[in-house]
Amino acid sequence: MSTLQRYFFVSILQAVAFALAALLGLQAFFDLTGELPVVGKNGYGMQHAALFTLTMLPQHVNEVLPVAALIGTIYTMAQFASTSEFTIMRASSMSTRMAAVMVGKVGLVLVLIAFIFGELITPRLAPVAEKVRLMGRGATVSSEFRSGMWTKDIIKSEGMTGEVQGTRFFNVREVRSDGQLVDVKLYDFDNRFRLRTLTYAKTASFKGSNTWLLNEVTENIFSNPALAAEGAQANLANNYAQASSAVEIKRHASKELISEITPKILSVSASDPEHMSVNELAVYTRHLQENKQGTERFKIAFWKKLFDPLAIFVLMALALPFAYLHTRAGGVSLKIFIGIMIGVSFLLVNTLFSHIGLLSALPAFLTALMPSLLYLLLALGALYWVERH
Repeated sequence: MSTLQRYFFVSILQAVAFALAALLGLQAFFDLTGELPVVGKNGYGMQHAALFTLTMLPQHVNEVLPVAALIGTIYTMAQFASTSEFTIMRASSMSTRMAAVMVGKVGLVLVLIAFIFGELITPRLAPVAEKVRLMGRGATVSSEFRSGMWTKDIIKSEGMTGEVQGTRFFNVREVRSDGQLVDVKLYDFDNRFRLRTLTYAKTASFKGSNTWLLNEVTENIFSNPALAAEGAQANLANNYAQASSAVEIKRHASKELISEITPKILSVSASDPEHMSVNELAVYTRHLQENKQGTERFKIAFWKKLFDPLAIFVLMALALPFAYLHTRAGGVSLKIFIGIMIGVSFLLVNTLFSHIGLLSALPAFLTALMPSLLYLLLALGALYWVERH
């Protein structure tokens, strides 16, 4: 590593680290104030809120790292310009391309940090943060529905490899911290969407190899689903009697269930796509596609994860033109303020395109790529302008 490259490397990383610490502190403040309304309720104390805030910090690194890279690089470039160091570097035969390469090498380190947090740390800490919050409140698992967590499965004739025979809706009221399911309901439909079996289980535990062990099972088998549905909906007593005769009830102390639903899929279905790894997003998206469910939100999150490194490079490229602006074009504080506004605008545009992708037929990869492409064009245009002036 050359002396100049080392100087760029140390200066930019120090500034990025400072900006990252400031942004994470701001995020921690928002998280903590968001928890304050529930502190003191159901045994949820200040220590739980503080622990939840700490476990959420690594999840925010990926969110604010591109903006921290932009602010830190702008600060470094503005300092170089204010002390005329950049002018001396250019006079010593450093071209714009060489400067971009040196900044890009620093960006590689930041991309590696983003990968470690996004793929290794955040997916493991996200469930921990949720457990801390729920255990502090005396709860088990959060859900968007009062009836519990819902997911969809495919019924096959021979375990996991046979012919598709129908659809199963999987309903779980609680998921305990040890992975055990409580109050499980299974609604099995045939290919014509007629209810064939309604199964209740007090608890369920995963044995591995796509196999669940159901305990205290009550199985309602409908031998004539059409008649059963007609009788259940009608008010006439004779129709109800005919429907009742079409139902066979079986009880089991325990029963095995082969299903594509695994604890990993259940945990992923309750997670925010932004806090999932690329592998988890790919697995869950494939599961949703096989079950003919909406996948656009998870596809967009998947492609955004892949294009996040590009965002770091693009925003650092946007900072490079500030080295060409001398002190008379504005002080360091003004340039940092402009950098913050650019970073905020990038986050807003990124969020806007995510919503546009959900509402329109725009391909998921294009939805994730467009904000970076737009700002890359802006960076190239700014570099061209400062070089010509």
